Amino acid sequence: MHKSYQSILPTHNKLLQKRWDTTYYDEHRRKVRTAAPMVDTKAPPTYMHLHLKLKKLQLEEERLATIERDNRILLEKMSYIMRTRGRVDNRNMYEYKSLNKEKRQRELLRVTKENQAILQRITVRQPEYSAKRWADIWDEEQKFIDNISHYPKNWWLMKKERTKSKLDSRSQKRRPETEDNEDQEEQVRTEQKEQEAAPPQPKQEEKKGKTEKKSAKKEEEPKKAPSPTKQSESPTKSNQEAKEAETE
Repeated sequence: MHKSYQSILPTHNKLLQKRWDTTYYDEHRRKVRTAAPMVDTKAPPTYMHLHLKLKKLQLEEERLATIERDNRILLEKMSYIMRTRGRVDNRNMYEYKSLNKEKRQRELLRVTKENQAILQRITVRQPEYSAKRWADIWDEEQKFIDNISHYPKNWWLMKKERTKSKLDSRSQKRRPETEDNEDQEEQVRTEQKEQEAAPPQPKQEEKKGKTEKKSAKKEEEPKKAPSPTKQSESPTKSNQEAKEAETE
């Protein structure tokens, strides 16, 4: 069966109440659908004039149009000149001539002659100092230095060479036994330490000079005469020897 509309509120006419309730409900649903939030969470609005710059595009098109127009005009002029000789004769047979060409040539010749003369004077000039004389003087000074010095020149190199030669000679004469080899190596080490601790030997020339000085001093000293006591002792010794021979 058909069931009539049952209103919540008391009414005289159920049809009118039903219509009013439906209108109130539809209005409520519309307000719910169109309700605005209290906090705006939408994206910011995008403006077209910020992304698409129409003025810039217009200026670029105008610039390209002017370039194309200038190129077209230039091409027309070039084609006209190629077809005809043009309004002006572009062939110029004039040769440029310098007014001071001869003067510049004379100046260049003068400078070259002066440079050649300077070069000749420099090459002919003899040196005032003699390198050979300096070398001779240096050799003499080195000789004096060697005579005055206490140790020979490059004595440390000579020392190293001696030690190397000794080591080589001893390495050749090594014994086959291990104990002998160890003893020999210890001796070599001790000798090296002694040589390093001891100062280098003076030159042989200084030794010769000292011996010559001593011999000269001995020759200068007068020879002493034998004492009479020694002369008297000699016959006594001979007499004693003769007696001993007779007793035998």
